Amino acid sequence: MNSNKKSNNINLEQHLDAWAGTDDLRRAAAATLTAVTAACRDIAALVAAGPLAGELAARQQAGAGGDVQTELDLRANDLLVKALARAPAAAVASEEIDAPLPLAPGAPVVVALDPLDGSSNIETNVSIGTIFSLLPTPPGSSGIEPAAFLRAGREQIAAGYVIYGPQTALVLTLGAGTDIFTLDPASGLFVRTAANVTVPPQTREFAINASNYRHWDTPVRIWFDDCLAGAEGPRGENFNMRWIASMVAEAHRILVRGGVYLYPGDAREGYRNGRLRLIYEANPIAFLMEQADCRASTGRERILDRVPRLLHERVPLVFGAREEVERIERYHLGLTPKGETSPLFARRGLFV
Repeated sequence: MNSNKKSNNINLEQHLDAWAGTDDLRRAAAATLTAVTAACRDIAALVAAGPLAGELAARQQAGAGGDVQTELDLRANDLLVKALARAPAAAVASEEIDAPLPLAPGAPVVVALDPLDGSSNIETNVSIGTIFSLLPTPPGSSGIEPAAFLRAGREQIAAGYVIYGPQTALVLTLGAGTDIFTLDPASGLFVRTAANVTVPPQTREFAINASNYRHWDTPVRIWFDDCLAGAEGPRGENFNMRWIASMVAEAHRILVRGGVYLYPGDAREGYRNGRLRLIYEANPIAFLMEQADCRASTGRERILDRVPRLLHERVPLVFGAREEVERIERYHLGLTPKGETSPLFARRGLFV
């Protein structure tokens, strides 16, 4: 991770105040972000209590996107919605609810949430998180209709996540760089510990769920095989692989030490168009990554240029080290230079 060392240890409220100034939209966004992060402190306490807080991993019902919800998914969603009810936000759209929930119609911003990312890891004490995104309410709109959220990710005012791990950390972009704040347990404040984080454009570390190899499209298989072939293969380098199954944890590792993440679409039923939600997951992570000099893509197009058609639309997602994401795009578009892929691995994968 490259970072401006002059983080000055300012806290989140000071950071937001300096950014907002007297601008009405920014002031509303700052107040809304303060509400989100206050709820995240409560979620962090809940996560830290683990089984002492109840059966947080207990399965409840299918959510709006069709995935099974856990007790912690629902409790995190409730805490965030309750906090946002006191913020200048017109509506909130969440991965856990079917339609936008009106809050203060006509207020300056709308909020999109993945209240609890990485639910499958709750009972195993692996890092999980909350992802959020703020958009300006469309001119002349109350902001409570789905159309307020069906906009390209490049229109976001702010985005970020809070990761609940050995430390509770907030990663935030306001559109001018990506900063990391760490929760101080003594004061309850998020204190900036890294400013203007940037990620090296090249990497030899990737995150992908290799158990789905047989379902991947050919370009992903070829890219993966070329990496796996190591120093003796067409890439001429050895690679490391990681997979946590918690996207905030994967994103945090990349911001701290580099790398690339892939969750491609594949041949399984329900996975053809990818599995991650464009509005709640891909757009905010893409915004953070681009502000850290990374790239975020479907494998064929820039994530932030894609206009969602549905609230719970899913997309393939590739993000991280800029040059590696661009390379993966070349594989998908058939633009891989001759000699970059091995004829052996292009015909037959290592796991086939």
